Amino acid sequence: MKRWWTVTKKSVLSISLFALILSALMCVSGSYIFNRAIEKQYNDKGYVIANIILDEIDHDKVAEYVTTWRGDDYYKEMSSYLRRMKEHTGAAYIYIAVPYEDGTMRYVYDSATFMGDSDPIAASFDEIWTAYKEGVRPESYLIRKSKKYGYLTSSCLPIKDSSGNVVALLFVDTNMEVILSTLYSYIFNMITIALVLLVLYVIFSYIALKKNLIGPLLRIRNNVRSFGKNNAQPEDTLSDIKTGDEMQYLAEAIDGMEKDIVNYIDSIRTITAEKERISAELNVAAKIQSDMLPSDFPPFPDRKEFDIYATMHPAKVVGGDFYDFFFLDSDHLAIVMADVSGKGIPAALFMVNAKSNIKNRTLRGGRISPSEVLYDVNNQLCEGNDAELFVTVWLGILEISTGKVVEANAGHEHPAIRRTDGEFELAKYKHSPAVATLPGLKFRENEFKLNPGDSLFVYTDGVTEATNSGDELFKTTRLLEALNKEPDADAKRMCEIVTEEIDEFVGDAPQFDDITMLGFKYLGNG
Repeated sequence: MKRWWTVTKKSVLSISLFALILSALMCVSGSYIFNRAIEKQYNDKGYVIANIILDEIDHDKVAEYVTTWRGDDYYKEMSSYLRRMKEHTGAAYIYIAVPYEDGTMRYVYDSATFMGDSDPIAASFDEIWTAYKEGVRPESYLIRKSKKYGYLTSSCLPIKDSSGNVVALLFVDTNMEVILSTLYSYIFNMITIALVLLVLYVIFSYIALKKNLIGPLLRIRNNVRSFGKNNAQPEDTLSDIKTGDEMQYLAEAIDGMEKDIVNYIDSIRTITAEKERISAELNVAAKIQSDMLPSDFPPFPDRKEFDIYATMHPAKVVGGDFYDFFFLDSDHLAIVMADVSGKGIPAALFMVNAKSNIKNRTLRGGRISPSEVLYDVNNQLCEGNDAELFVTVWLGILEISTGKVVEANAGHEHPAIRRTDGEFELAKYKHSPAVATLPGLKFRENEFKLNPGDSLFVYTDGVTEATNSGDELFKTTRLLEALNKEPDADAKRMCEIVTEEIDEFVGDAPQFDDITMLGFKYLGNG
């Protein structure tokens, strides 16, 4: 399990690191500045001593010694003077020397050597010697570290003869050990002060962060965690966060969000309960609608003159399509295929009304006429049709003994007919308007004859308008191709073939319309 670093640990660590880095930078920069200041102070002191010495010694005599490398009485007097200056000023070394191009330094005077002695340290003075010879004063002083002479700062001035020529260099060296001890003391005091300030800074910063940031954050976290564990029951623990900044706004926002979530959950529960109630009622309605349609096949086992089968697949729980078939008398069978405009509950209610009216009017008796049936049903459905729904209807009445079919098509799809040993083709003719569009409409009748072995297939537009994921329609061409795969199929197989072809064509695309179909095969009296 991954271990999380808490906000407290992160805050303390980040504050400590920041303060530590800041203290270290202060100590380093302070030490550097202090060191440079002390070095310059001691070097300036060396220049003061060197200037005093230059005012007291005879420059031309020094020029003579550089040439002859022999002492005299004045040399003894000058040597005594330089030793006294060294003792009284605390200088580490005072010497007069001449650098040579071979890298050696030849001493005119040095307390530890004799006149004319050489020392291979001239390389470090080449730039100073060259600068003074050219009449330019060096910009910086010289710091030297060596095993022989130690850690020194050298103040160097030129010795010029009466003609202004630089003949030698006067050096006053100051021992840096005193500077280092002072510097170490300064660094120790700086570190001590920095550590004290670091501890105080961490403590006060943590207290301030805990009060204004960490504490409110932890309370918000605990509140949210408790809200989740207690089944979304809010606790009024954030209202007293009064930091006066974004943290307070965050606490108020979370507090308001929790209350909104509780209200939303209550609304969802109410809506869910209502949806479950509606769903249960829709299931009952779907069962009622399904029971209204003939569903037992074969429906008339004792009648061998024909074979009939039908299916209806609603796009929603309930649909607006319906089919029906029933006997008017022993020799006449009525077949109905209809499609109500719209979907869902309104279409289903209108479907019930339309189906009942068509069947009741057809069974009323009198002259068997599909056009008169639709005329009366149209007038009945137009009354109180404020929703302006309508229904397309194909109504055919078969005379079983002869195979004669009288039909009326009110805006419905063309039926498909197959003659014996032939293929399915659409029976195209001029339609009448849909039922319930206008009162007083008259409907045309059409007549055709079925011979033994002929087949009839009627359907709603949900078959031909089935759509795949590419928005391509199934259309009547695919319907006829499907039916003609097994042209001699029985009524049930007709519906199965078309359903299989639609399912393969549509794939995973959603169903937008009710799909209803009826297969009929006329066998005759034989």
